[in-house]
Amino acid sequence: MQQDNGAPQITVLDAGGQYCHLIARKIRDLGVSAEVRPSDTPASELRGRRGIVISGGPASVYDSGSPRIDPAILDLPGTAVLGICYGLHLMAHELGGGVRLGDKGEYGTAVLHTARPHPILAGLNGETRVWMSHRDLVETPPRGFEILAATEECPVAVMAHSERPLIGVQFHPEVVHTEHGQDIYANFLFGICGCTKDWDPRGRIPRVEQDIVRIAGSRNIFFFVSGGVDSTVAYTLCLRALGPERVYGVYVDTGLMREGETDFVHGVFSRLGATAFHVEDAAAGFLAALEGVTEPELKRKRIGEEFVAVQERILSSGNFLDGHWILGQGTIYPDTIESGGTAHADLIKTHHNRVDGIQKLIDSGRIVEPLSSFYKDEVREIGRELGIPEPFLTRHPFPGPGLAIRCLCAERDEPATRVDDGWILPVHSVGVQGDSRSYRKVLLAPGSPTDAGIHSLATRLINNSREYNRVVVDCSGWPPETPLTISRSSITAERLHRLRCADAIVRELSAASGFDRQVWQFPVILIPAGTPARPDSVVLRPVHSVDGMTAESVAMPPSLLDEMRRRVLEIDGVCTMLFDLTHKPPGTIEWE
Repeated sequence: MQQDNGAPQITVLDAGGQYCHLIARKIRDLGVSAEVRPSDTPASELRGRRGIVISGGPASVYDSGSPRIDPAILDLPGTAVLGICYGLHLMAHELGGGVRLGDKGEYGTAVLHTARPHPILAGLNGETRVWMSHRDLVETPPRGFEILAATEECPVAVMAHSERPLIGVQFHPEVVHTEHGQDIYANFLFGICGCTKDWDPRGRIPRVEQDIVRIAGSRNIFFFVSGGVDSTVAYTLCLRALGPERVYGVYVDTGLMREGETDFVHGVFSRLGATAFHVEDAAAGFLAALEGVTEPELKRKRIGEEFVAVQERILSSGNFLDGHWILGQGTIYPDTIESGGTAHADLIKTHHNRVDGIQKLIDSGRIVEPLSSFYKDEVREIGRELGIPEPFLTRHPFPGPGLAIRCLCAERDEPATRVDDGWILPVHSVGVQGDSRSYRKVLLAPGSPTDAGIHSLATRLINNSREYNRVVVDCSGWPPETPLTISRSSITAERLHRLRCADAIVRELSAASGFDRQVWQFPVILIPAGTPARPDSVVLRPVHSVDGMTAESVAMPPSLLDEMRRRVLEIDGVCTMLFDLTHKPPGTIEWE
């Protein structure tokens, strides 16, 4: 049961962290009601909560304008407070402790060494793996606090007040890569806050369908579908809620899709019972919109704007603008949070369904997004409840902008630069470090993707540098006689064909070997690094994740890697094949 006043037991205060809503979801998964509210919510509005969690965020507590809390929440009677990452810094800062910029960052896996026991660490042994994403750190805990645990780079990884229920952790227990993260939340909820189970996450479909009916009213829904899990589940929910006669679907073939994708999508929606479904060939317009574009944010915006233009053209070709239709989308929560969708969140990358044109539709009330509160794993669970076949639900995610964001470009010719740790490739990729967007170069390090400890080495190299946010190694031996050179390039039909061929090879061999079932996603990226005769290189990016908010780079069997390399290097214009060792954070799953 919820508390007598109808309020949830736990409130998560949003300081702009990429994982803020993931915290609330993890708490609900443990059967406890939780909500998300702005970080500066007055303490008077939070009386009676059993616990408050202050999220992470991209800011620094010593900067002007950074998110703040009402200090009175730290003194609410009967309310425990847990600060996470920036929340830890904020708690220390408000109570008189010292916070400073660390000598180097700490991103990805770290080992937590427990110094003394505490209920928040109950059940954890002396060492445990945790997930870090920070550069600031607590240098001096406030008066009355004890240091409970540390990592190699962070002297105050866990602290707690000796008498009051105030706890702070530097790492992120909400992400799947913190191995005892859910135990830590359970310790906080039941061992410290005294919560009781009052939340059942099942039965979400009726509530979502009710929302669809409420938002649509008497209007029909017009859906632009991609054939991915998100848009297909959202489309199916609308079919169930309104019936097939009120839901119209269009698949836009952008010319940026994988080999055979259009035929696959058409077959899927035919089996779903979609009676009104159309394929629109728009490849020429998208290629024209991307001509000469090299910057990733501009690339995404051009794609989004072209989507809107195609949508408006299709909508205006029928009766879809007469007030009887609204737009449906398969937007999920990471799309909005990575686009700066909460008050203090940093923009990591603009998603194609959050550009200005789409936002205008949202603002005018002409849109329904049934999945906007859910994460990828939850969407799959909903799909299972809907009876969508399992092979489709476990299909790897594929970005809405298609191969365009996996085909990297460069403004000018520029050679690689030799450094102590390898070669700096002057091609930039997007990262997320300390909840902030980074856009940095790539380190091509010596070694092989099959070397022992190579992923840990990559993490250490990134933590020690501000010049690059991603580390790759060459799959064909290092060093080459001629260093790779970045060549001036944009998206062309020739380069897209090159990438499409490489992607098809990787998918074919991954499926045949069963490796595709061992990873969550396997992007294949084309970068303009090579020689004049072979100007591009292919990057493999197999990762393990649950919800897309964090991810680990996954090692591949040597025999599979060798066969991929052999066939990829047969593609005309491909110089070599690289392997991305970078976790998320500090690198995003996609490169753009």
